[in-house]
Amino acid sequence: MSTAILTGQPVPGSSIEGDLRSLGFEVRAASGTAEAETLLAEVPPQQRVAVVDTRFVGHVHALRLGLTDPRFPISAIPGAVTAQQTGRRALIRAMARENSAAGTHGSGTTLATGLADRIATALDGDGAGVHRPELGSLVAEVPADPQARNEARQAVAAVDDEALRLKSAVKARDGFFTTHFISPYSRYLARWCARRGLTPNQVTTASLITALLAAACAATGTRPGFVAAGVLLMASFVLDCADGQLARYTLRYSTLGAWLDATFDRAKEYAYYAGLALGAARGGDDVWALALGAIILQTCRHVVDFSFSEANRDSTTAGSGPTAALSGRLDSVGWTVWARRMIVLPIGERWAMIAVLTALTTPRITFYALLAGCAVAAAYTTAGRVLRSPARAARLTGREARALADLADSGPLSQALGGPLGNPARRLPGLAAPAVALSGGAAVVATAALTGFGSAWTVLAACAYVLTSALAVARPLTGALDWLVPPFFRAAEYGTVLALAAEADVNGALPAAYGLVAAVAYHHYDTVYRIRGNAGAPPRWLVRATGGHEVRTLLVAVLAAVLTASRFTAALTVLAVAAALVVLVESIRFWASEGAPAVHDEGEPA
Repeated sequence: MSTAILTGQPVPGSSIEGDLRSLGFEVRAASGTAEAETLLAEVPPQQRVAVVDTRFVGHVHALRLGLTDPRFPISAIPGAVTAQQTGRRALIRAMARENSAAGTHGSGTTLATGLADRIATALDGDGAGVHRPELGSLVAEVPADPQARNEARQAVAAVDDEALRLKSAVKARDGFFTTHFISPYSRYLARWCARRGLTPNQVTTASLITALLAAACAATGTRPGFVAAGVLLMASFVLDCADGQLARYTLRYSTLGAWLDATFDRAKEYAYYAGLALGAARGGDDVWALALGAIILQTCRHVVDFSFSEANRDSTTAGSGPTAALSGRLDSVGWTVWARRMIVLPIGERWAMIAVLTALTTPRITFYALLAGCAVAAAYTTAGRVLRSPARAARLTGREARALADLADSGPLSQALGGPLGNPARRLPGLAAPAVALSGGAAVVATAALTGFGSAWTVLAACAYVLTSALAVARPLTGALDWLVPPFFRAAEYGTVLALAAEADVNGALPAAYGLVAAVAYHHYDTVYRIRGNAGAPPRWLVRATGGHEVRTLLVAVLAAVLTASRFTAALTVLAVAAALVVLVESIRFWASEGAPAVHDEGEPA
C-alpha cells in the first residue's frame, strides 16, 4: 500500500486524484504545510509516501515512473516527490524545514502550493540522491495559470501515453536479432501478461521451464527431438525478453526477480549444452569436452566484461583515447553500430544460432560454431578493452580495486601468502599482476593437458600456480590492466579441470567436470551480481568453504595424481555436488533476505 499527500488548493477538472488511485495510492489532501507534515507522520513507516501538487498536469505513466519505481529510495518529477522506507527520514526532515518556513511566513496554506518541488530541491541540497527519471515525450508539469494549464493538457492529449509506455518497456540497448526479430512482438506479450496479472518472476520461471524442456528434447538424440529443442529454445528466449519488458512495463522490480533473471539465464544455457551433449552421446558422439569448453569460454568472456566494467566504474577517462575516439566515429555510422553489436554474439544472436543449428545439423557442428563465434567475440571485446585501458589518466580507486579483488575469488592460500609476498609484489612493474596471473595459469593448464593424467608435474605446476596467483593479488589491483587478473584466474581453474577430465579418458569424467565448473561458475556470477547491486562480495566464509580458485585448482591436480581415473571421476562428482549445495544455499539465503539489492540488470553483455 502507498499513500499520496495532495498539497495546495483543489483545481477544477483535475484528474490527479484519480490517476494516483489508479497507481495504487491512497490519497489524502492537505491544505497547508502543517497538515501535510501531520499526514506524513501518520503514514506507516513501511509504506511508500508521495507528496504531489494538486496543480500537476501530465501523463499517468510519468507519475508511474516518478512515484512507483522500487529501485530508488527517493524519486521526483515536476510537481511530485516520493520516498520509500529507506528515504523516509530525509523526506521528513525536508518537510519539517518547509513547515518551519511556512510558520515564519505566517500562512502554511499559501506555501503548500509548490511544496513538492521545494521538498525535492531541499533533498538535493541534502545530498539525498533524488532519482529523476527520463521522461522523454511524456508530460509532467505544474502550470502556473489557466492558459499554461490548457497548453499542458493539449500536450498530454497529443502524446499516446500507452504507446510510449509500451515502447519504453523494450531495453534501450540490445542486440540486432533481439531488437528487430523479438522485441517487436514480445512487448505485446509482456503487456498481455500484465493485463492478466502475471508477474515478471512467473514469466522468468516459464522461460526456465521451456528451456529445460528444450534440453530434454535435445537429450533424446533424435532429429524430431532436435527440431523441437530448437523451437523451444527460441520460445524460451521470447519469454526471457518478455519478463524484462514486463518488469519495465509495470515497474515491478524485486530482489527475487533480480536473482532469478541473473541466474536462470546461466541455468538455461548450462542445461541446454548438457542436453545437446547427452543427445550426441545417444548417437555415439562424445561432445562433452566441447560442451564444457563452451561454458568455459562463455564465462571467461563475461568475466572480462564484468571486470572491465568494475575497473572503470569511477573513471572519467575510460571513454578517452584514440580507441574510444575510433569507436565513437564508428557508432556515428548506422550499420556499424549493429555490426559491432552482432560481432560480440549477444544472447539473442547466440541462441538463434544454437537453435537453428540444433534443428538442422548435429550437436558437434553446433558446438564448433558456438566455440568459433564466442572465440571471435572474446578476442574482439578483450582487444578493444586492452587498447582502451592505457588511456586512463589515473590508477584505479580503492572501490574498483576491492571489486577486482572480490572477482578474483582468491582463497585461503593466496591470503596466507599475500603478506610474505607483499614487498616483492610492490617492486614489480605496473603490468606484473596480469602477466604473472597469465603465466601461472597457462603453465598449469598446459602441463595438465600435455603430461598425461596423474602426472606429478601437474601437481608441481598447480603449486606454482598457487604462488603466482598469490603474487598477482599481493598488492592492490590498481593498474590499468589489472582487470585482466580475474578472467585469467577463471581460465586457469576451468581449463585445468577440463584438461584433467579429458586426460582421464573414462566415462563420466567430463560430465562430472562439467558439473563442477557449472557450480563454480554460478558462484562467480553470483559474486558479480552482488557487486553490481552494491551489496559487496559473498561472505569470506563462503570463499573459504569453496577453497578459492587456487585451492580448487590444486585439489583437482592432487586428486588426479593420487586416484585412479574412475575414482577421480567420483571425486569430481562429489566436489560438484558439494560446491553446488554450498553456493546455492548461500545465494538463495542472500537474495531472499531483506538486505539484498532490488536491482534490475540492464547491462547484461551477452
